[in-house]
Amino acid sequence: MFHKEGFKIIAISSFFAGGSVLLVDSYVELPWLQSVLSIVILLFYVLILQFFRNPKINTNINKQQIIVPVDGKVVVIEEVFEPEYFKDKRLQVSIFMSPINVHVTRYIMSGLVKYSKYHPGKYLVAWHPKASTENERTTIVIENEVFGDVLYRQIAGALAKRIVNYAVEGMQVVQGTDAGFIKFGSRIDIYLPLNTKLNVHLNQKVKGGIDIIASK
Repeated sequence: MFHKEGFKIIAISSFFAGGSVLLVDSYVELPWLQSVLSIVILLFYVLILQFFRNPKINTNINKQQIIVPVDGKVVVIEEVFEPEYFKDKRLQVSIFMSPINVHVTRYIMSGLVKYSKYHPGKYLVAWHPKASTENERTTIVIENEVFGDVLYRQIAGALAKRIVNYAVEGMQVVQGTDAGFIKFGSRIDIYLPLNTKLNVHLNQKVKGGIDIIASK
């Protein structure tokens, strides 16, 4: 199953992959070179397909928990000053997604979208310290009755050239459902109250829609 944001790219890639294989077969005379080039084309095509995969996730909806929004690796856990919305100190948890991870973003909890804003910016590598404030990004704040306001930020990386965000201010969202997509390498920052009890640790590999970041 593939994400709808990848349909156009998959169609274009299918056309070019098929055409390239035909050209190799028609114009490359050496059999071994034909095989090598065909394998390279096939590998490239498979990478495109796996990047846009959208596996079915059965999220256990629980208002007492905040779930991981994406597949990836926990790279930051620290107290920071959040300048855009809260304008005070928060507990930041950051998850880095490599190009081979599933890049579907899922809502971290059910609740009301209070804030949703897109920021154009640079394309520094996603683990760069300034990526949170200088890269292309979207900021979304969801309010629920247990945790209050929780902010998550989709951040483009060096390869990502488009962030897709489905959150609109005023809408009610359901934990674990599709919140957007980041194309080709990225990062998610989550900003939690300072007294939040975390269920993740640094360098942990996590699964979006399944693993729990925090609980009450």
